[in-house]
Amino acid sequence: MEHSATLDARKSVFAVMLQRFGLPRLIIAGFLLLLFIMAPFVGANLTVQIGNVINRFSWNAVLVLSLVPMIHSGCGLNFGVPLGIVAGLLGGTISIQLGFTGPMSFVMAIVLATPFAVLMGIGYGALLNRIKGGEMMITTYVGLSIISFMCMMWLLLPYSSPTMVYGLSGTGLRPTISLEGFYDKVLAGILPIPLTEDLSIPTGTLVFFALLAFLIWAFLHTKTGTAMTAVGSNPSFARASGINVNKMRLLSVVMSTWLAAIGILVYQQGFGFIQLYTAPNNLTLPTVAAILIGGASINKASIPNVIIGTILFQGIVTMTPTVLNSMIHMDMSEVIRIVVSNGMILYALTRKTEGLR
Repeated sequence: MEHSATLDARKSVFAVMLQRFGLPRLIIAGFLLLLFIMAPFVGANLTVQIGNVINRFSWNAVLVLSLVPMIHSGCGLNFGVPLGIVAGLLGGTISIQLGFTGPMSFVMAIVLATPFAVLMGIGYGALLNRIKGGEMMITTYVGLSIISFMCMMWLLLPYSSPTMVYGLSGTGLRPTISLEGFYDKVLAGILPIPLTEDLSIPTGTLVFFALLAFLIWAFLHTKTGTAMTAVGSNPSFARASGINVNKMRLLSVVMSTWLAAIGILVYQQGFGFIQLYTAPNNLTLPTVAAILIGGASINKASIPNVIIGTILFQGIVTMTPTVLNSMIHMDMSEVIRIVVSNGMILYALTRKTEGLR
């Protein structure tokens, strides 16, 4: 009888853990683990692949983190993340234009991006406060609109730095700008842990993300953060409790926009390039999909959702092309990457279950 009771208790604990983590995430995690196990057998260097996944996590984690405040306030998934990305791009390019180099160019990029992010966030938040209930549809169009608008402005704004403008005309920014000599690897180069001759764990970038994640976690446990969460959970109750619903929503939008601006600067310093014009559009769906795969819903998200989702999404997108290419001995990495990433995005946007909190 005691043995039977122990087995039942273990099954109950396992069932609770499975329900909390979520079966879909368990399957994705199992598939990722299988890819890591297969990698050495198909000729892929396991150490390099683990390093690549960690690096891609460090590039994208802050962007995924930027979704948390808006989700908490009930504004839904931020498909308008390109608004914050554009603010970060403006900060980065103006920093280079003003002649800042090295680590100072990264610091100044954050400083210069902040007023753009705040102003855009205020306008964006005011818009979302006027269309409560239809936020996610509107945010999609806001993101697409700002990208299209900036495609014109990158050509018209008075940039003159020879590092960024077209060589023949001397005006208009190039689609891709190298960050060599500016803030390339400025965080990743802080106390890196070498894995191979050309690959290392970006300790500085991971610590920077951990710091931002801790600050968001701490903020959500303050009186203002609790009020923001209450607005997202039950706006009517929050209003009856004396909370200014519109103010909390506006604050969350400004925070998300600013974090997205910081996120794209972190992405750029790891990647080594600034990508303009339609490039921000390529980050919207993967960012949203990552937090959903991590277990978030449209009104609840946590730091573990950000970490788990980013690791799973970036791990699958990184490992699948590598392992399959090694197996079939054909270079189909881009095709496989598109199929896998879009498949995971489709799953994430159609899921209805909630996972780890």
